[in-house]
Formats: sequence, structure tokens, C-alpha cells
Amino acid sequence: MKKLLFLFCLVLTGISCQTNDKEKVDLLVYNADVYTVNDSFEKAEAFAVKDGKFVAVGTSQEIREKYQAAEVHDAQGKAVYPGFIDAHAHFYRLGLQQQRVDLTGTKSFDEVVSRIVEFQKERNVDFITGRGWDQNDWEVKEFPVKDTLDKLFPDTPIAITRIDGHAMLVNQAALDKANITTETKFDGGDIEQKNGKLTGILVDNPMELVSNTMAAPDMETQTQALMDAQKISFGYGLTTVDDAGIDKETIELMDSLNNAGELKIRIYAMLSNNKKNLDHYLDKGPYKTERLNVRSVKFYGDGALGSRGAALKKPYSDRDGHYGALLSPVSEFKKTAERVANSEFQLNTHAIGDSANYVVLKTYDSLLEASADRRWRVEHAQVIDQKDFKYFSKNIIPSVQPTHATSDMYWAEDRLGEERTKGAYAYKKLLDQAGIVALGTDFPVEQVNPFLTFYAAVDRQDTENYPEGGFMKEQALSRENTLKGMTIWAAYSNFEEQEKGSIETGKFADFIILDRDIMKVEIDSVPNTKVLSTFVNGEQVYKN
Repeated sequence: MKKLLFLFCLVLTGISCQTNDKEKVDLLVYNADVYTVNDSFEKAEAFAVKDGKFVAVGTSQEIREKYQAAEVHDAQGKAVYPGFIDAHAHFYRLGLQQQRVDLTGTKSFDEVVSRIVEFQKERNVDFITGRGWDQNDWEVKEFPVKDTLDKLFPDTPIAITRIDGHAMLVNQAALDKANITTETKFDGGDIEQKNGKLTGILVDNPMELVSNTMAAPDMETQTQALMDAQKISFGYGLTTVDDAGIDKETIELMDSLNNAGELKIRIYAMLSNNKKNLDHYLDKGPYKTERLNVRSVKFYGDGALGSRGAALKKPYSDRDGHYGALLSPVSEFKKTAERVANSEFQLNTHAIGDSANYVVLKTYDSLLEASADRRWRVEHAQVIDQKDFKYFSKNIIPSVQPTHATSDMYWAEDRLGEERTKGAYAYKKLLDQAGIVALGTDFPVEQVNPFLTFYAAVDRQDTENYPEGGFMKEQALSRENTLKGMTIWAAYSNFEEQEKGSIETGKFADFIILDRDIMKVEIDSVPNTKVLSTFVNGEQVYKN
């Protein structure tokens, strides 16, 4: 009996020693179908996380034999990906939109009016604002006019922005508040008139005249906006968002919420191009923490194609003599670009039309010729003259939003004509030239859902499988390249490829678990994908 007890103790001691020999980590995930998105695009089954970073990636057997964790997660064979990066979005604006009238998806101006009326019944605000209407989705595909809003709301200012953010419908009360008349002078954009009267439509720069009359949101509203945007983003598997155009005060609030442990999403901040922002940051240099990276400037080159504000080399095919417009003189853009070139900051310029893209690309090329690694970006790169594709490279990066193609495809050729359309939404050609594309959504212009990004990039159809065969299908991206564009290439475009964008040892433990494998399932099921879990720094920040 004593001999048996001795042997039993030896066995227990052995087990204890084996356990003690294992390295302690915070989290262990196993039995997973892991897409590492490393240089070899390798697959794995498991990984270990400690202090917010991946410390090992391998097979389930390897990882479980070597590590013991306070938290162990059996992925049950589900697909695991690096956390998605939205390379171009409006994070703060998305949050603010949750507190305004939502006009996305409206099928007529009557529906727009109905939503405004219902919103005001509930909120009773002093100044009604909202966003999301798109006249191209209506039976009558023309800009609305203010007459109905004037009758229903004669004393309450209204300013509702088109989905692209480049056109605004306002009522007479808002025009009066901003002192806008038929004689108002402006540069870059339009104040529409018909028969000598204002229609209420403002395009691009004149919109600021109204925006400047609105009360700034208070701190509570701003904070709630950021928290709302974070909740939505985590639910879609976004762990980093590039916020394309924000001010110093918003950045400082983000940083404060980061430090308080409330805002956990990672943000790549693009400074709005104004003197205050540039004077504060350019001389000091980039500001970088684990959650916030401030190292780029966002410049608006032109407007949007849907509102005919994109700057084209030749007139719009559906409006004689109309070219769109640059939003700033070329001299001002070049001056800003030179200032950014003399700093450590990146320049990211909104360019939709082929004329705007030409100005941006030529300026970039002249300033970056002797610079090895500046990674300046062309945001949208939407309509490119065939002879201008040559300027793109890993130093002049196309940052595109695939759902713009599937949103615009119904009317894009009307605006551009057949020949010019061949250089539009040309993601495959951009990739072939640059060797990289950064993918985003431009939300809330488009939906936050990155699975729509994936689907649009690969299939070039809407969710009703239109058009048959896909829109300009020759410009589709492969699934592998699309995933790279949403992860490691997006990280590269942010100078962050050494810390995120793939599941590799030493990188931040940002990853997501999905209910299906988007690399293998039928492509038309991808838009229905659900995120089961989102992790940032190894912490579960969302669970379905």
C-alpha cells in the first residue's frame, strides 16, 4: 500500500511539474481556423496572448503544450482573422449621426420629409440636422428644393446633408440665419438658383456658411458620439479606424477617453486641413500612443461625383459645360503639400474626378521624387485618366472604398460617359500599378459593414446580384488581396504594419472570430456574415 501511494505521489508530482513548466499567458485561443495574413499568408490553429500582444502562433497541440492561460478560448473550428482596419471612414461623424435625423435609404423626397417630421416630434430641436439622402435613389433623380420644408418649418432652420457629405439642402430659415442670398459670393462649389431664386441646395464650400451658424456639440454629446461609434465599429469587427478629417479638440478628447480606458478602439487620425491644426501639430511632429496615431493631414481636392462636384478634365456627360470644381486653388494645395512634405506627416488627399486626381498625383510626384518612404495617399482615387495610373506606387498609395463602385454603378456612366468610366473604380488596375490598395468604407457615406466592402471588391455586385456578371468585373480583387487591403495593407498605409494587420508574434492581439469563413463560402453569402467576437489587445470588446 505504501508503494502504491509513493507511485501515485510521483505521478501527481510529474503532472504538477509539467504544468509549472508551461509559460503563463493571459489568453489562449485554440481549435481555430486562423488566417494570419503574414508574408506567406499562412494558416494556423492557435495562438497565445500576453500583455496585449501575440506571443506565439502555431498548432493547437504546440500552443497548449507550451502555454497555460488565465483565459482559454475554444474557437470550435471557426474562422479567425486579424482585426479589420477601415482605411477611410468618419468615425466621429458616425457617432454624431446617431443623434441626428437619419435619411439613408430614403426612396423619395416625400420620405425624407416624413422622417424629418417624425424626428422633430420626438426631439423638438432648435436646428434640425441630418444626413443620408441621395437623389440618385429616387424616381425623380434631381436635387430637391426647399419649398416643402419652408412651409412645414418656417421658423426652424433645417440643414440636411447628402449621403456623400458634399451637398446640403437647407430651408429659408437656415439661409436667413447664414445670411445667404442670391448675391452671396463663394469659391469652390455652388449655391443653386433657379429663375433667380435660391433652391436651398448648397454644394461643397458654401455649406460651411450654414455649418458655421450651428451650435457646437457640448462635451457630453461629443463623448457619447465617440462611444456610440465605437460600439457600432466593434460589432462589425473593426479594431482600427482611420478617421478622415478631424480637429485638434476631437483628437484630444479621443486621447483622454483612451487614457481613461473608455475608448479602446485604435484610431489613425487625419488632421482636417486648417491653420489651427497644422500650426499645432506639424512642427511638433506625430503624436503616437498604442490607441491613437496622429501623423497625417487630410486635404479635400474636390467634391463628389453624385452631386457633380468632382472636378473633371472634360464636362459632365449629363450636364453641358459643367466640370465640377476643385475646392481650393491649385496654388493653395501645392503650398500645403510642400509644408507637409517638410514635416514628418503624411498627406492624404480626397480626389474623385480625373482632374483632381491629376493635380494631386502630379504634385505628389514632384514632391516625393527624392523621398523613399512617405506613403502619401490618394483618398478615393475614383476617376483616373488612363495616362495617370503610372503615378501610383507604394509611396503614392490608392486608398479606395469598394462599395462606392456598387453604389454609383447605376448612374456613373451617365455622369462620365462610356470611355471615361473605364478609368473609374479601377481597383485591380490600381493594385497592379501600386502593388497595394488600402480599403475602407467612407462610413457614414456608406454602411459601416466591412463584409459589404469585401463583397463589393470581389464580386462587384449589389446584394440583389445586380448586374449579372458584375460591374466592370475585370477590376475585381481576389479574396486574398481584398483581405490584405482590409488588414496588412491598410496597416502599411498607416505606417503601422509592424504592430498590426496580421496575427504574428509581437503584434497587438487584435483579432475577430466570424460565423463563416469569408475566404471559402459562396461569395453572395459574405454580406450576411456575423462577427461572433472582437478582441483588442487580447481583451474581448464585443460578443454576439
